[in-house]
Amino acid sequence: MRDRLILAMACAMVCFFPVASADEAFTREEVDHAFGTDSGRTHYPETAVDTDDVPNVVLKASDRRHAPLRYYRIAPDTYMFYGNIAEVDENNRGWNGNAGFVVTPDGVVVIDSLGTPKLGERMIATIRRVTDTPIRYLIVTHNHPDHAYGAVAFRRLGGVTIIGHEGTLKYLDSARIEHSVAYRETFIPRDMEGFQAIRPDILVGGAPYSKYVFTLGGRTFEVYNVGPHHSYGDLVVNQVEDGILWISDLAFNGRVTFMADGHSGVALEAQAWLLRTFPGAKLMVPGHGSAQTPPFPMVSKTQAYMQKLRHLMAQAIDEDIELQEAVDRHDFPEWQRVRLYGLNHRINLNFVYREMEQEMF
Repeated sequence: MRDRLILAMACAMVCFFPVASADEAFTREEVDHAFGTDSGRTHYPETAVDTDDVPNVVLKASDRRHAPLRYYRIAPDTYMFYGNIAEVDENNRGWNGNAGFVVTPDGVVVIDSLGTPKLGERMIATIRRVTDTPIRYLIVTHNHPDHAYGAVAFRRLGGVTIIGHEGTLKYLDSARIEHSVAYRETFIPRDMEGFQAIRPDILVGGAPYSKYVFTLGGRTFEVYNVGPHHSYGDLVVNQVEDGILWISDLAFNGRVTFMADGHSGVALEAQAWLLRTFPGAKLMVPGHGSAQTPPFPMVSKTQAYMQKLRHLMAQAIDEDIELQEAVDRHDFPEWQRVRLYGLNHRINLNFVYREMEQEMF
């Protein structure tokens, strides 16, 4: 069993993250985006709240760096960039997640920065269309590229305090960021021009569910450490007076989660904490999919998916079923029509099998 665990962990280091040196081009197969954005149309849903309608936004390399993006007003003074639900590709050019901003009389608070320096610049241009008050804070909920790689645009703007999880430093000092940047530069090089890894000014960490609190323009923002459930470290942001929670990738709406990072057990604990701690929440904004009003079914659906994975993989290990056979056995028919199932489900099975091996042995 110990030999099998070591082999599986070694395999995962190769299988789930593109491996190449920073100056090495990736092969065509490695950038064959079977789950990307449809190049033949652009579609914007009428709303970004409580909808199954998803964007299909095609961007071009020739788009101006300061051209505004489409945004949605989801509450008074609160705005959302509703992204494609797809893997990153040449058509969405890094816009495959959500971000947002809150306007106060004394300045703007931005949550996440999208997936490239160019998208970060376009976010800033969009905010300027809404308000001329200065951008004061950028909260980066976690280190994954679709949420963090636009942060350099806010650093260059000046006067912006960047808040991130303390685990971000571990990511920035790892080889993964080199591989991630090299991968994106293969097919969206113009969008990645000027990329720099950004170290937050304020690091949130400490005990699980501890928080950093700041106020701006009469609004209170609580930034919670929800542990390394999806990345090296993840944050949830609470707009206290508004009852709005930015939950990032703690739960997914209309998309199968990605679990080749973080820890599913920590995620399940954090999901339970979320529902228990904020019973009066009016709106939750995920990192992928539309925002939701109560009772927040995206959270319970993500919980159920993760619980099923853990149960089945623990059962397979208990029955001494090898990893590959366990993965091959467990399609989830009820999830097959959910976006990115074909991309992420087998990866998730593999990852959770290895998690359960570590927990059980």
